Amino acid sequence: MSHFIGDWHALVTLFIAGVIPNQIWRMFGVLFGSGIDEGSELLVWVRAVATAILAGVIAQIVVQPPGALASVPDALRYAAVVAGFLAFISIRKSIFAGVACGEVVLITGKWWLG
Repeated sequence: MSHFIGDWHALVTLFIAGVIPNQIWRMFGVLFGSGIDEGSELLVWVRAVATAILAGVIAQIVVQPPGALASVPDALRYAAVVAGFLAFISIRKSIFAGVACGEVVLITGKWWLG
């Protein structure tokens, strides 16, 4: 197998340990959550908690970057967060749009800086 992808045993282990257990819970959510009103207080609270956890993880990664992200300049990391936040606000408060925009800014900026 290619050196870029790595050892296939590691990929199978990652799939078994990471993807399969996650997908089981997603399927349970689809089956049992189809009758829940999206505007209910419980679901609004769950969405708020999920957003807060995501914000906390992003803040920790920006302030104390792990691994290769530590080589990215602070200004670029903060610019990616600002761009992601602006995309989140402007595209109907879409978390996906915010995260995707932040990643694009970070990757493009790192590529441009070299």
